[in-house]
Amino acid sequence: MAGRFLSIFKPIGRILPEIKKPSRKVSFNEKIFWTALVLIIFLVMTEIPLYGIAQSDFDQFEQMRVIFASNRGTLMELGIGPIVTAGLILQLLTGSSIIKCDMSNPEDRSLFTSASKVFSILLTAVQAGAYLLSGMYGPLNAPVMLVVLLQLIAAGIIVMLLDELVQKGWGIGSGISLFIMAGVAQTIFWAMFSPTYGLFVGSLNSLLNNQLSTLEWVVGSVDKLVPYTLIGFISTVAIFLVIIYVQGIRVELPLTYAGYKGFRSRYPIKLLYVSNLPVIFASALFANVFFFTQLLWSRVGSSGTLATWFFRIVGNYSRGDNGNIVSIGGLAHYLSPPSGILNVAAEPLRAVGYLGILLVFCAFFSLSWLEIGGLGPNKVAKQLMDSGMQIPGYRRSERPIEQILRRYIPVVTVLGGLIVGLIAGFADFLGVFGSGTGILLTVGIIYQYYELLMRERAAEMFPAFRSILGE
Repeated sequence: MAGRFLSIFKPIGRILPEIKKPSRKVSFNEKIFWTALVLIIFLVMTEIPLYGIAQSDFDQFEQMRVIFASNRGTLMELGIGPIVTAGLILQLLTGSSIIKCDMSNPEDRSLFTSASKVFSILLTAVQAGAYLLSGMYGPLNAPVMLVVLLQLIAAGIIVMLLDELVQKGWGIGSGISLFIMAGVAQTIFWAMFSPTYGLFVGSLNSLLNNQLSTLEWVVGSVDKLVPYTLIGFISTVAIFLVIIYVQGIRVELPLTYAGYKGFRSRYPIKLLYVSNLPVIFASALFANVFFFTQLLWSRVGSSGTLATWFFRIVGNYSRGDNGNIVSIGGLAHYLSPPSGILNVAAEPLRAVGYLGILLVFCAFFSLSWLEIGGLGPNKVAKQLMDSGMQIPGYRRSERPIEQILRRYIPVVTVLGGLIVGLIAGFADFLGVFGSGTGILLTVGIIYQYYELLMRERAAEMFPAFRSILGE
């Protein structure tokens, strides 16, 4: 049964907007159509400007945009940030047993979904209000602030429903993953072909016109704005290949079917056992700390000695001559990576501090997700038993299967979390296009979509496989 906290959301869940699960089998082509339609709607929303605010080229939260699939000054100003943050909060509360929730119970799972929706809407309102109160859009009167707030809340609800539409079975995969992948793809394309700063258009044009030296085009420059370099491009390709290779590393446990003698199979335990979720959660946590400390500093950062000492600890900033807010110290400063080789060389302590914190949180979120996501040895052993499988040479019981799984799953989980953290961190240090976390997520999402598409196509062509695939 649901805990007392989740029970609060039972009456609220009845009035929340909801996408119903399909009452029939949705064909493969239809799923492709709905997935494409959701992606198109999202991309259109990233280009529709918010009514009532002036547009600006300066973006103080540019580093967070890729992770949250957001776009400055548009309906997607907040992107998927509130949804990811809401899920992060609830999963941490569930994983620490502060909230009692049995994800194998349909009622608990339904209440957890309702709670996630409520938290997403509340966080959308909170973050939108923080943007407005910080003065990021300039001075606005009360009616205009209300209009902007309502636009952002409405856009947040639409994104939440688009994600639910895909996850409920009308589409393929996850809407959140789809939006992140689209955002990273846009960023990489713009980094290569932007007429202003693109490596193969803008920067190359500057190189040919002697406005940029060959060294600056390859490595970058401290005193010139060279955001995209040849080193960054090569690193992006290399990181793609490394992640693809790591995705294929696995340990395979031999299995036999109790009801079909001689029929053998294997249970794969991937090195990235919990996928890219640890780095998603860690990045979302870091981005929110950076976001709120920066907004708080912009309001009260210079109001007295106590405030000054507070920001020196949690996150200190300075404002440049052009109005840009730059991180200069405190915890938040070490939660954002120095991007590019030259920046790493200029701030080695920050680079080491960021990488160390990232690895700790990736390992923590990896272990937390084992129980929350139902991937722990006990849950997997029960699933294998229920499907009629056993390990050759052992009696057919959950206990021996669980003992064998415990030798591998916890170790692989922590190791996988550390590896994704290392890849994301070093990719940022090399200045890859789309950020290290963005590249990591994109490759993982593409790989997942490939598997899902092959599975859907196999089920479409051979209906008898549906029982094997669990459909």
